[in-house]
Amino acid sequence: QVQLVESGGGLVQAGGSLRLSCSASGIMFSINGMGWHRQAPGKQRELVARITGDGGTNYADSVKGRFTISRNNAKNTVYLEMNSMKPEDTAVYYCAAEIIAVGAGLRSYWGQGTQVTVSS
Repeated sequence: QVQLVESGGGLVQAGGSLRLSCSASGIMFSINGMGWHRQAPGKQRELVARITGDGGTNYADSVKGRFTISRNNAKNTVYLEMNSMKPEDTAVYYCAAEIIAVGAGLRSYWGQGTQVTVSS
């Protein structure tokens, strides 16, 4: 059973920084794209950043220049470094990954979410 477990959320003041981590566990053949999404109260879930298996990245316009996504393939882990944070970054952040797992083929997996709150 593949699982994604996030950590690193919390409360930070505007202008501050947080680092989120997400680790995949289970019996996997490979992990393709990994990414972070977020959902603020009353809003739809949106893509924040994504990183491909070979390190290519893309970001939402709202976080470009402030957030950095990276991954450690040896640890099956993806990170989101968030700097110059704004109150509008407040949301539940979800990790997602495209994984080929034993007996399951290629499918998307999601973490349970971690709350990020930015105070003004």
